[in-house]
Amino acid sequence: MISDPLVLSVIILVVMFSLLLSSIWIGISLILTGIIGMLLFEHNLPPVISIYDKIGDLLAASLYDALNSWSLAALPMFILMGEILYKSSISTRLLNGLKPWLSYIPGGLLHVNVAACSLFAAVSGSSAATTATVGKITLDELKKRGYSKSIAMGSLAGAGTLGFLIPPSLIMIIYGVLADTSIGKLFIAGILPGLMLATFYSIYIMVISKIDKSVEPEIKENFTLKQKIDSIKDLAPILSLITVILGSIYGGIATPTEAAALGVLGSIILAIYFKSFNFEVFKNAILNTIKTSSMISFIIAGAVFLSQVIGFLGIARAMSEFITGLGLSPLVLILLIGLMYIVLGMILEGVSIVVMTLPIVLPIVVLAGFDPLWFGVFLVFMVEMAQITPPVGFSLFVIQSISKEKIEVILKATFPFFVMMIVTVALITFFPEIVHYLPNQMIK
Repeated sequence: MISDPLVLSVIILVVMFSLLLSSIWIGISLILTGIIGMLLFEHNLPPVISIYDKIGDLLAASLYDALNSWSLAALPMFILMGEILYKSSISTRLLNGLKPWLSYIPGGLLHVNVAACSLFAAVSGSSAATTATVGKITLDELKKRGYSKSIAMGSLAGAGTLGFLIPPSLIMIIYGVLADTSIGKLFIAGILPGLMLATFYSIYIMVISKIDKSVEPEIKENFTLKQKIDSIKDLAPILSLITVILGSIYGGIATPTEAAALGVLGSIILAIYFKSFNFEVFKNAILNTIKTSSMISFIIAGAVFLSQVIGFLGIARAMSEFITGLGLSPLVLILLIGLMYIVLGMILEGVSIVVMTLPIVLPIVVLAGFDPLWFGVFLVFMVEMAQITPPVGFSLFVIQSISKEKIEVILKATFPFFVMMIVTVALITFFPEIVHYLPNQMIK
């Protein structure tokens, strides 16, 4: 009989990745991995397991515990809010409102991708929705106006991932539930790193536009003062919605779940105000929300079941003790974990990475002295990288479907923005105060 937890962990990982590569649903793969682990290594289970007559009892209890969370209720609400904004004309108005204010900056309207993604990310919480919504509006428009299609695609790929970092973030909700960390604090912690990354993107666009004059058209579009003032009418609704959501959380007025409900109500009111809300829009938004929420909830439930099995088999504890025994410095440890996530990002999408690795990785990083709040933001950055890492970077597929370009062309355009993500991760690692500053202010 095999009893070494480290050997067990290798076998469990082989089984899990074999199931994932067989194209079985992720949630089912995680549940099957847990069941196979219990069947193969039943002798490793502690006496407490004897209270369960069958594996089904543990599975049922795990599924209930995983989904019986009030914090998780924020997930479908934020998804619904993003769907309503996506299906209505509000996203188009956002772009039109930004144009007059960005035309005079070096790089011109290329900054629209960064600004629009940052603002839309702050109300959608989804990287896919942000990339698809902004990309459908901007790519063709920028190409017609003579801007570099390569920079347009690269900036969209990079800025589109801000949907995971700038709150409300679906990944942060999932992490908060699984890691038992305050979702409100996670939201606030992501603001400064998110804005910092968006700033790096804009600086790069300004620098490259000065070096390469072909990046933007020689003749820029001019806007009058009246047009700028009029554009505020298009920007104000989105800015107001962001203020209501984040302000209610930051001010302690509402929980993230209650803020999500306010966001849904606000998005419906705005869609009605702009006369872009009807039964068809609402029906499609509800259906897409149900599909997405069910998929994510199923994955979370499978991950919780697997994490309980891993805990019962002693794998997480053994892995933590093994890593600790290597005597690695905290920085070397986090570097190795970061490299692991980049590799995983080449074959898995973001939600899967979080739910599959967290049960094993979190105890290790906490034991090494890292704060779970900081690690949540770090992990979100890793998921962002996964979105633009071949061959399974979801944002790459979204941009390819919109632009009709070859994937290698998109990868080349995206690479500078990928490097800027790495730089930002290095900064928050060496200066964790960047992550903790706003949450500490909130506590005061």
